[in-house]
Amino acid sequence: MDYGGTMPQLQENLCSLLHHARQETSILSPLRVMVINDMLYLIHIKGLAEHASPKERSQHQLAFMDLEKSCCKLLTNIEANDTVLEMLSIQDRFSAKYPVDKAVDAPVIRPGITKQMSGLPERTIDGECTDNHNDNRTLLLVDLSAFLETTQIALPSLNGWLLGYPVTYLFRNGSAEAAIQNLSMHSLHIYRVYVCGSCQSGGKQSEEELMSFSVPCGLSMRREEEPWAKSFIARMSEKLSRCNQVWASMRLEVEVFQSQSQVIVL
Repeated sequence: MDYGGTMPQLQENLCSLLHHARQETSILSPLRVMVINDMLYLIHIKGLAEHASPKERSQHQLAFMDLEKSCCKLLTNIEANDTVLEMLSIQDRFSAKYPVDKAVDAPVIRPGITKQMSGLPERTIDGECTDNHNDNRTLLLVDLSAFLETTQIALPSLNGWLLGYPVTYLFRNGSAEAAIQNLSMHSLHIYRVYVCGSCQSGGKQSEEELMSFSVPCGLSMRREEEPWAKSFIARMSEKLSRCNQVWASMRLEVEVFQSQSQVIVL
């Protein structure tokens, strides 16, 4: 994701980079560039379809916190809360746009280059049988700005869900200042996920921070033992096992942050 940069130049550059990278390996075939308003995303079609599917959402315990309310309370996806219901409607739109059973993509092969992909025999693709360079780049772009046209959900709230945070902060457009003020009233637990890459050459494994998110301390007294935290760890472990050729291990670290409004960014 990228909040900055110059659009549409950044969008065009990323599409061009992805177009060229996909010629080298079929593993990048499911990747797309997604645009929502001024936000740019690099998405995995199948991964997003699974993430948005009703089955996935029902299996994993997700929670929301309405930052427009001063009270510190977790909301489930069955709460009668207008902001939560708006978020659920957006999730349903993603699910309809990317159904799991149709999230299959054939690799794009550069004209004149011999490749062997997806179990198909090697063959040379003629330029006359493929889209031209510009058309291929256009096909890599997905603009979903219309998904937010009829809602008031702020982009940072949508991003929290897209990134897979187990607790998503919710607030509407025009309410960022109130959201920051309400969140600054609470000390936060910062959850950091670290991963180690699989070492192929016998060298030392390096640990990298994969992602981090926060939850008010009052809502996470048991830290990683909270039900939503356990569900999150199980989901991440499952993803890790599917990519064991890349990632070897994962650990979760929790630290306390004394919140101050001037350093909180939503």
